Amino acid sequence: MKTKKHDTKWMVSVALMAAIVIVLANTPLGMIQLPIIKATTVHIPVILGAILLGPAAGAILGGVFGICSLISNTMAPTLLSFAFSPFMSTTGLTGVVKAIWISVGCRILIGVAAGWLWILFEKIKMNAVIALPIVGFAGSMVNTICVMGSIYLLFAKQYAEAKDVAVSAVWGLVMGTVTASGIPEAIAAAVLVLAIGKVLLSVFKKMDIGIGRAEVAK
Repeated sequence: MKTKKHDTKWMVSVALMAAIVIVLANTPLGMIQLPIIKATTVHIPVILGAILLGPAAGAILGGVFGICSLISNTMAPTLLSFAFSPFMSTTGLTGVVKAIWISVGCRILIGVAAGWLWILFEKIKMNAVIALPIVGFAGSMVNTICVMGSIYLLFAKQYAEAKDVAVSAVWGLVMGTVTASGIPEAIAAAVLVLAIGKVLLSVFKKMDIGIGRAEVAK
């Protein structure tokens, strides 16, 4: 009975976190429109969900984030929406698969990576105040590196055409995006995951939800 109760709490918690992801993904706070690409803060509840509820929950929440990204790039396309929406594909079925990987697959990896990194830190008994920002930073960088790296590997030619530059210049542009957008996003994620995660760890522990066993920082 205890297990069933725990499972129910887990599912409800995942659903609530998914609702937060959906709300963020559909407001300016979650998807910040830049001239070429949409910067995001939606990965933060994905990372928090992975910490609080485990890698499986993180994968589910990352998938929700990815689907929201796919829909956003379909309904309000940008120059790079062909890399995020299968409906905007310019390279047929191959492009469809690539777009689904970038929009959904890369976002699933956020939750998986953050969840397992948190489990590792728990096993070595790292203090939550240290572990939380590291997981937040790493989870955010997984998002940026996987997305931009996949765009470079899978859509370099189309990216060059969208930016009106030579294919040889794509690597520099991708690294510029990682530096200018990805690193600030990761720093913000580290701060927010620490501030919010410290509180939620205590709440979830009292409610006996999730898999976290790390001692909450006082």
